Amino acid sequence: MTTMTLELSDFHWTMQLLDTLDAGLIVVDREYNVCAWNSFMQNYSGINADSIMGKCLFESYPNLPEKWLRAKLESTGTLKTRGFSNWEDRPIIFEFKNFSPVSQGLLNMYQNMVITPLKSPQGDVTHFAIMLQDVSDIAKSKMHLKRSNEKLTELGRTDGLTGLFNRAYWESQFIEEFNSVQTTGRTSTLVMFDIDHFKRVNDNYGHAIGDNVIKETAQQLLKAARGSDVCGRYGGEEFAVLLTDTTADQASYFAERLRKRVEELCLEFDGQSLQYTISLGITECSAEDNNHVDWLKRADKALYQSKEAGRNATSIL
Repeated sequence: MTTMTLELSDFHWTMQLLDTLDAGLIVVDREYNVCAWNSFMQNYSGINADSIMGKCLFESYPNLPEKWLRAKLESTGTLKTRGFSNWEDRPIIFEFKNFSPVSQGLLNMYQNMVITPLKSPQGDVTHFAIMLQDVSDIAKSKMHLKRSNEKLTELGRTDGLTGLFNRAYWESQFIEEFNSVQTTGRTSTLVMFDIDHFKRVNDNYGHAIGDNVIKETAQQLLKAARGSDVCGRYGGEEFAVLLTDTTADQASYFAERLRKRVEELCLEFDGQSLQYTISLGITECSAEDNNHVDWLKRADKALYQSKEAGRNATSIL
């Protein structure tokens, strides 16, 4: 069995063929001097083959990721096997403008790259062929699909009115945290709160104003919460906040900060002023909780105590 080797002396006719392909082709020697530069590369780079032949690729095209590409080439030469680069790992190698009407919105061409080691008759790698493929259309479609899926995922777990987690997603996170706490012995705290006399708001100002009050409360919650806190709209005017790795005493500082923020609000709607308050209940997860429902019921009970104490209050149970 014989092994076919592509010799550079025979490369001229191959270049004529490759000039017709809608892909970039560059051949460089081991010193990275350009030995072939097809019409695709000329058209997109603006550099004629005659002006770059025999010159160092990195000096002629300084915007290349030189360190990365050198490592790719040398690895290919050492292993004597093809090397690859996918646009998802490195979208742009040569900074070519994107002119495809299908992938409008992408400023630069997204590229896949294949590096092929070219061997001498003695089997030594003396040159590299770099094939560059324009995959902007594929990349645009895939990124659009990814964004659409992310948006669907976000919509599936987000409350439409407030932007907080909806009840279903929040409860899934709550159950997961309960199981983790029971396994690891960490401390996590649940805060439940609702808007005091919310029915009066709807009755006196209308449901549209009531929705605005709920949205404003959610905004105040997000301002008071940490990035690690899991904030959700539990239903109607009721909210739930899961504070991981937090004791009830620590959570009380958060709860009081939130309560005071809301108390100090004065909302203006159609020339009318509206002030309102919230009541909060706090409880840590306990080793005696049989399930997450026990934890939740205790937080509800603490919230009820705040209501019984006259509202606009925080209770720990």
